[in-house]
Amino acid sequence: MGLLDKPLIGQGLSSPDPLVREAYLMAYDYINYVTAKPGTSLGPAPSQASAALRHAGDELLQRFPIFFRRWPRVFRDVTEETACSTLLSILDEHFSQTRRRDLAWSAVLSVFVLAGQMALHCQKNGLNSVLPQIQQSVGSYVERVICPEIRDKGGWVSWQEGKE
Repeated sequence: MGLLDKPLIGQGLSSPDPLVREAYLMAYDYINYVTAKPGTSLGPAPSQASAALRHAGDELLQRFPIFFRRWPRVFRDVTEETACSTLLSILDEHFSQTRRRDLAWSAVLSVFVLAGQMALHCQKNGLNSVLPQIQQSVGSYVERVICPEIRDKGGWVSWQEGKE
């Protein structure tokens, strides 16, 4: 089973809300981007926000590799059945502290990068069939938790540009 290029009918990329569509587009693109086999050409990012996410994710992983070394230990007992619930539990814990403050670009970035790390861990451990579920789960999480704040800030690109 390969990664989904589009979410299930009637959800995510099919949303009438452009902010929600962008959230899912970023989730699907970023997971596809980080799990692409070396030498595979993905082409350009599908949107300005997705391009910014790819760039910022790469930069974060290069500048702070020690932070990401702990995730394989955290993910070690993950199975296909628990991958998404484990990821969402970690994200809920992370954002429970952030919700009442001004949402930082680094916090939003960490959602996608952490999901990418979970996807890489699953891929490395032969759990490829869960990758589409991770894409859908992170898109849904971003829609539910982050999009309301992004909407208040003027959308993905205008908000992200103000945080650089």
